[in-house]
Amino acid sequence: MSNTPHELADEFPNDHALLHELKLHNPHFVTLAERYHAVNGEIHRIEAGIENTSDEYSETLKKQRLALIDEIAAMLAKARAAA
Repeated sequence: MSNTPHELADEFPNDHALLHELKLHNPHFVTLAERYHAVNGEIHRIEAGIENTSDEYSETLKKQRLALIDEIAAMLAKARAAA
């Protein structure tokens, strides 16, 4: 699944170095990134037709992905401000 859309590096193309730093030094960020990766992968499998599910479940996953992106974006903004 190397072509999964919406990976964090794609969502934040100007923050590769900051993403890497947070992954190395912030355990909470690591947890968020792992959760994001899992939810995003599941959405991709559903959209690719690999897994079947209800529209309601699919929408729930998309909302979870958006909430995680918002939290990650806030952490990136805070890290940028501190730098």
